[in-house]
Amino acid sequence: MSAPFGRRACEVTANVSSGGYRIFSLRDREGPNPAPGQFYMLASEREWGEGGGRPYLPRAISVAEAIPAKDGVRLDFLVEGVGPGTDRLCELEAGERVWVTGPLGNSFSTPREVNPESAGAILIGGGIGIAPMAIWRRYLVERGIPLRVLLGFRNEAHSGGLNELFCAGGSLCPDVRLASEDGHAGHQGYVTDLLATMLAGDDATSAVVYSCGPPAMLEAVRALCAEHDVACELAMESPMACGFGACFGCAVPKPDGGYMRLCVDGPVVRGDAVAEVAHA
Repeated sequence: MSAPFGRRACEVTANVSSGGYRIFSLRDREGPNPAPGQFYMLASEREWGEGGGRPYLPRAISVAEAIPAKDGVRLDFLVEGVGPGTDRLCELEAGERVWVTGPLGNSFSTPREVNPESAGAILIGGGIGIAPMAIWRRYLVERGIPLRVLLGFRNEAHSGGLNELFCAGGSLCPDVRLASEDGHAGHQGYVTDLLATMLAGDDATSAVVYSCGPPAMLEAVRALCAEHDVACELAMESPMACGFGACFGCAVPKPDGGYMRLCVDGPVVRGDAVAEVAHA
């Protein structure tokens, strides 16, 4: 899905607290419905670079949900305040406007597109990286594709978005399993522990793994999938200044040499298309 040319102003319709994160919604009256895995470049209309101060550049944020409506598309974003830009996005109030460019980048491929013999999908998200897993999960469920979802969190204070994005009828979706490093929910340990157990099964190669999360987690996912000969797609993150390939700020090395730009060649990439997921 291609983005409309230029940026446009979208109204904030809601901003709620969720487990140490924030979920804010925008009403996009002009843009197309995004595909799972795509992202937007966002900057608030007010208090963004005013007086020459930070933040200077828009922030690349994955879309967590997109709901078509008669007056456009409702876009939901999961964000954690870790600096001037994300702090400002966390402070957004209903009625404010945000400058939006997107949707940008590529999207996830269906399991059969990745592996014609696949029987289903395994989705694995960590921390703020659960956002693109939410919209991808809904896409797969609506098409009757079997799946399992593995979500991991550092601790209870960093476990936002779970209730809003992965609960149906007030309870956790039946295909979701949890891991937490502090043991507050599900398996105590890393979410990749759950993936390792799942990939040890006899039918592991019949699934395609999709993942988004911190670099260390993505590298563990990539290595586990390579070890078990399981195809995977990784939604990777990198600092971006433009979002459309001009600045080369998001270049990552390829296994055979050279570089790819995550904003246009990604952010979703095959696990065997990157030499290593570099740690921040």
